[in-house]
Amino acid sequence: MQIAVPKEIKNHEYRVALTPSGARELVGRGHTVTVQAGAGEGAGFPDADYEAAGARLEADVAKVWSEAELILKVKEPQPEEVARLSRGQTLFTYLHLAAEEPLTRGLMESGATCIAYETITAAQGGLPLLAPMSTVAGRMAVQAGAHSLEKAQGGAGILLPGVPGVAPAKVTVIGGGVVGENAARMALGLGAEVTVLDKSIPRLETLDDRYQGRMKTVFSTADSLEEAVRESDLIIGAVLVPGAAAPKLITRAMLADMKPGSVLVDVAIDQGGCFETSKPTTHAEPTYVVDGVVHYCVANMPGAVARTSTQALTNATLPFVVALADKGWKQALADDAHFAQGLNVHEGQLTYRAVAEAFGLEYVETARLIG
Repeated sequence: MQIAVPKEIKNHEYRVALTPSGARELVGRGHTVTVQAGAGEGAGFPDADYEAAGARLEADVAKVWSEAELILKVKEPQPEEVARLSRGQTLFTYLHLAAEEPLTRGLMESGATCIAYETITAAQGGLPLLAPMSTVAGRMAVQAGAHSLEKAQGGAGILLPGVPGVAPAKVTVIGGGVVGENAARMALGLGAEVTVLDKSIPRLETLDDRYQGRMKTVFSTADSLEEAVRESDLIIGAVLVPGAAAPKLITRAMLADMKPGSVLVDVAIDQGGCFETSKPTTHAEPTYVVDGVVHYCVANMPGAVARTSTQALTNATLPFVVALADKGWKQALADDAHFAQGLNVHEGQLTYRAVAEAFGLEYVETARLIG
């Protein structure tokens, strides 16, 4: 199969969809891997490494896209990339369509088959291709929040762990999943006072047991959210509804009760954000202030640690890429019901219910297309 790895063009996105090691695996199975020149440089993988792995380098971006049967990316295609897609091609990347109607319609119009990393499931539960980046984002959220609390960044001038004689910052994490646990773990390790809110009692029990009560676990209600808003110095939004838009848990009106210079970090921004005042930002301009509260809403947080993120992502995606390359998209999805959950768009048809419901569009069962 002809596999292409274009260079990411989203603002400050340094990741690449495939490591040289991953390229070597695919070439060894008889596939042709074309990597856009310079695609891996931001993640510390020079062109020479891809050539040594047997990949073909191509400087002409138009050729990278037009000659491919399978296109591997990290972030959702930007408008100029959507325009390069055509019927018969398969795109495998993060899509997060429930928050992006123009992108959804653009992919439908392209006629391409689009498979989303973030909606593929696993037999043991969870989202295996979202998990590695969720781990990175959760850990980065605390770094970003701690930096945003500095006075020069618009924050209240609070050191997350405090110092002897001075209390640490109060950190609330909304959502106890992969992002939330990693954020809480980082904040706890830095010495902050940490509270995790979640609606799953079993999940809260797991966190309480795993961390031996060192972080507070609280059932998420309107009251507990309001208390967190009043008392927290840093709130990290880590709520995920797989494939659907994130619920708006903190409203604009609630900001009036927050401490001046407190910080909101919205890790759910790819899915529309879980704060009413959230809007996507970039690594170039990561924060803005609303009613005295600093908002950090970078939509591709792991892109800032591109080498670690690229390695972790390839580790997770490679078995699925191999299946697509060896079998083609239809047989690969027919053989694996969990992989089939990743299909979002095929030849103008929406195949993921939550996305269709978000925009009032018609939905087609994946089983009808692969059966």
